[in-house]
Amino acid sequence: MNDADFMREALALAEQAAALGEVPVGAVVVKDGVVIGRGCNQPISARDPTAHAEVVAMRDAAAVIGNYRLVGCDLYVTLEPCVMCAGAIMHARVRRVVYGAADPKTGACGSVVDLFAETKLNYHATVVRGVLADECSARLSAFFRQRRQAQG
Repeated sequence: MNDADFMREALALAEQAAALGEVPVGAVVVKDGVVIGRGCNQPISARDPTAHAEVVAMRDAAAVIGNYRLVGCDLYVTLEPCVMCAGAIMHARVRRVVYGAADPKTGACGSVVDLFAETKLNYHATVVRGVLADECSARLSAFFRQRRQAQG
């Protein structure tokens, strides 16, 4: 499988988030070409402000491998991680972050700030931007368009 294939898995999880009424963001953690963690946004339904797709997927992966360090793992997420998620990614020692849509309001991989390029921090994951960006952006746009129409 390649980056686009793993991002498609994350997009399927984003659909699960949308079905829950959550912002449609999905994430998978991959080690040695195998998905070991899955997550979708669920801060509202879980009543947990930390239940972003990335964090949920990393928790799942950590349980699978029995370690909070996700050394050698790649994280695929449909939306650029926020500062909270970027911090968790660094603490988990994720090797590579691959995201779809940029987030010009809260993105911490270059859109607003780039924590992974901050030289004062002691860990730096590799960041790959824009994998299936159009599909990821379209899913988010459709979700917010539907919300505005429902409130309308």
